[in-house]
This record gives sequence, C-alpha cells and structure tokens, in this order.
Amino acid sequence: MGIFLLIGLFSFFLIDYALKPTPKDFDFEYIVEQYPHIHSWLDSLETHKALKDTFILNKEGVKLHAYYALANKPTPKTALLVHGYRGNAISMFHIGYLYNKEFNYNIIVPDLQYHGESEGKCIQMGWKDRLDVLEWMDIAEILIKQEAHFVLHGISMGAATVMMASGEDLQLDVRCFVEDCGYTSVWDEFANEAKVRFNLPSFPMLNITSRLCDFLYGWDFKEASSLNAVRKCSLPMLFIHGDEDTFVPTEMAYKLYDAKPEPKELWIVPHTPHAVSYKNEPKEYTDRVGRFINRYMN
Repeated sequence: MGIFLLIGLFSFFLIDYALKPTPKDFDFEYIVEQYPHIHSWLDSLETHKALKDTFILNKEGVKLHAYYALANKPTPKTALLVHGYRGNAISMFHIGYLYNKEFNYNIIVPDLQYHGESEGKCIQMGWKDRLDVLEWMDIAEILIKQEAHFVLHGISMGAATVMMASGEDLQLDVRCFVEDCGYTSVWDEFANEAKVRFNLPSFPMLNITSRLCDFLYGWDFKEASSLNAVRKCSLPMLFIHGDEDTFVPTEMAYKLYDAKPEPKELWIVPHTPHAVSYKNEPKEYTDRVGRFINRYMN
C-alpha cells in the first residue's frame, strides 16, 4: 500500500514540476541583450506605436494575449510565431524581427496558456495550444485589417504546437510551417527528461502521470503527438534542429522529417544545442527560412 501512495504522490509532484513551473519573465531588455541587432527595429516599432497587443477568450473561456505588428508595406503575408516552454511572446521577438523587418511580414506573437499575460490552468505542451493557434488565425484579418496568408513558425514547445496544429483541418490561407527543435510527442519528451533528470524509466511512473494529466486537464501525453500530426499534413514544412540538442534529442527531428509527407526540408545545424540555431547561425537561418517561405508564400 505504501509504495502505491508514494507513486501517487510522486505523480502529483511530476505534474506540477512539468506543467506548473514558475514561468520565466522575458522582457524586451532581455531579448535585446541576447540579440542586439533587433534593438533599432524594436525602437522603431515603439516610436511609431506600431507594436500592439490584444486579448481574446478561447472556446474554453481562457483569456489569451498576443502582440502583433503590421508589415512596413501592406501585405497579406503573416507569420504566426509560437514560443517555447516557460517562454513568452517576447522571447520570440528575434524571430519577429526576422519576419517583420527582414521579410516585410505582418507578425502575430501569442503568449501560450500559462505563459506571459495569458491565463490557463497549466502549461499545455502544445496540445491545447494548437487549437488556440487556430483561434488567433481566425481573428488575424481583424488585426491586420486585410486578408491573411500564414506561415506558422515555432521553437521548441512552440514548434511542437505548430506541428500539432498542422494535423488539424486548416483554413486554405495557411501556406507552410517552420518547426525549430520540436519534439515528437509529449510522452517522448517527458520520457527523455525523466531519464536525464530523475534516472527514471517510463514505466510505471510516466503511465500514471499521463493518466493523472488526463484526469486533471483533459489530455494525455501520448495523444499530444507531433509525429501523428505531421503524418496528416500535406503542406510544406521546414524542419530545423541543432545537432547537439539533448533537451529535445536531435534524433526526434529525423523521425518527424521521415513521417512528414512531401513537400519538406530538413536542416540539421552543426555544433548547436537546443533552441539557439538562429543565435548561432543568424545569416544562414535567415537565408534558409527566407528561401523556404518565398517558395510557398507567393
């Protein structure tokens, strides 16, 4: 009896540890320190009051927040940019610079549930977030005041989010996806972390914790699968992953790429750990993303 009580208590600990951690407080000062070249762009947005924000209620009544900015010249081309685990919208503004300044795109940059200024019971690991992404696309034309054609670009958990969204019935105005170091499934990612951080096997702890997540939050770790989603996606997708990523092991990128039907591209970034491909290789990142989206967004 004691062992079952211990396992149950540890499962509650793991749920809180994974899904209700203290979010990181990324601000504009931090992102400029990390990417000094975006400073003048952000200053320009502020000077011209071009950076705006808005809130919506999703279908479950959760209050969600996003920043958005219009392109310098009117265009339907719109990038919806999705941040990673414990990040926020501001932590994606180096990619916002890429699309808004370099490529002249409208940008919409949401805070996922339980991050930034968005509400929510816990981190959703991309699974429920995928539906929130669809809701942001639904109101995009109100925000940018014209028709919108979308590229969805995410990093880490944000990449998993856009991949999970790629398996849904999407509006015709979604043209392509860029996923940067996303995981194959929540199960696979948590199994890797359980082994690395706690030296625990998947069975039985992850099985029990997954069922607890389903009971508390309405989804389980195996159904939250980027791999299953990309198998259903016929739209173009660019896969980016660092070859020294241990947080989301690089082998996941190969599994995702192999599962995805054409059209698709894969870039394994040399000498690069998790989520810093743009920081390590800004010029090549810009060139590769630019060539890819230009092929499908026109």
